[in-house]
Amino acid sequence: MTAGVLTRHPVLEAAGQMRRVLGEVADVESLFMATADKEAALRELTRVEAQVAELRLRVLASADDVAAVHGARDAGAWIAHATHTDPQTARADWRLAKALEHRPVVAAGMRDGKVSAAQARVITLGLDELPTDLGPETVAGAELTLVGYCAEFGPQDLRRLARRILDVVAPEIADAEEGKKLQDEERRARETATLSLKDLGDGRTRLSGVLPTTVANRLRTYLDAYTSPRQPAPGDGSGDRRGSGSSTGEFLPRHRANAHAFEALLDLIDPDRLPEHGGDATTVIVTLSHEQLLTDLATAITLTGGGTEAISASEARRLACQAAIIPQVLGGRSEVLDQGRAQRLFTKAQRKALKARDRRCRAEGCTIPAAWTEAHHLQPWSHGGPTDLTNGVCLCSHHHHRAHDPTYTMQVLPNGDYRFTKRS
Repeated sequence: MTAGVLTRHPVLEAAGQMRRVLGEVADVESLFMATADKEAALRELTRVEAQVAELRLRVLASADDVAAVHGARDAGAWIAHATHTDPQTARADWRLAKALEHRPVVAAGMRDGKVSAAQARVITLGLDELPTDLGPETVAGAELTLVGYCAEFGPQDLRRLARRILDVVAPEIADAEEGKKLQDEERRARETATLSLKDLGDGRTRLSGVLPTTVANRLRTYLDAYTSPRQPAPGDGSGDRRGSGSSTGEFLPRHRANAHAFEALLDLIDPDRLPEHGGDATTVIVTLSHEQLLTDLATAITLTGGGTEAISASEARRLACQAAIIPQVLGGRSEVLDQGRAQRLFTKAQRKALKARDRRCRAEGCTIPAAWTEAHHLQPWSHGGPTDLTNGVCLCSHHHHRAHDPTYTMQVLPNGDYRFTKRS
């Protein structure tokens, strides 16, 4: 170095040269590149991107002094503020930078342009989840093997391979360690599970939460049963011909069909199997006047664990067919004329007999099997109809809604099926 001449650090010099070179092609139109040149450029630029990312992370890992100078919590927090980067992304980069200090094979793969930042993130996380009592040779073998996989597999596949890497580098302990990992995951899933309901004030409630995957898979299986037989919607195949409980029978997107199926699932819960609540069986009380009970266009009030809510009289009558609903019928001065009891519901034996007799939903043209149907009172229980086999019929959730919809008529056919017709 010549006396009096200051030279920049090689990293700064490299960054400057990259900016200059990129500036030279800033106005070059890639549209007119040959196809082979575009292919080669995309491959090369991806490798360059990995190399630049590794260099940036290498500097970031050593930048604790920068954070100290500026009073930042760490280098990730500082760079998020200094470069207007999303803080969550910057923190993730800082954690990866620190991890690469202890994963020399992964870092070398990035420097060679063979391992992307996304792949490196997956590998480092996978290695961190290995049992802490593994020998250093085993861990090093796992790192080398996963880096080798990067030439063929993307981050998603690498995540699965990292989870089972002990099958390759330590098969003698792989099954036992996988069992421990699954137990820990299931325990954490149960401990952190959440489910919340928020009334939106317009007749809808938002249901949100995080469930253990085993519970979610059971729910998905049940919902699939209620939306079967599944028939692809026209076009993209992302929907069902109709969801169970659909009010129109049109093609529905999968998420809407699931919502209707969830309603049908709740309708078929056996109230006898529910735990006691407040010293009594779990029930929903519906309060309405005697006149409302006999009128199609009226409202009722439900009393549940969530408070009171207005529903239509037809919906109250539909619920009375299936759920643990107690209809509380009031006279002109609101005195209780009748306090219904759960005995009005079809018994288990009666429901089995109905399903054995009807074999399917008895709506005309419906093929939903009896196992997925609900028991419906032909003469409404609220109008004095008895709870016996001669007054019962199997209807799927969709047609059960139709039976209680005052805008439809229900006509029995000679073969015992029921035809639903929209009132004119």
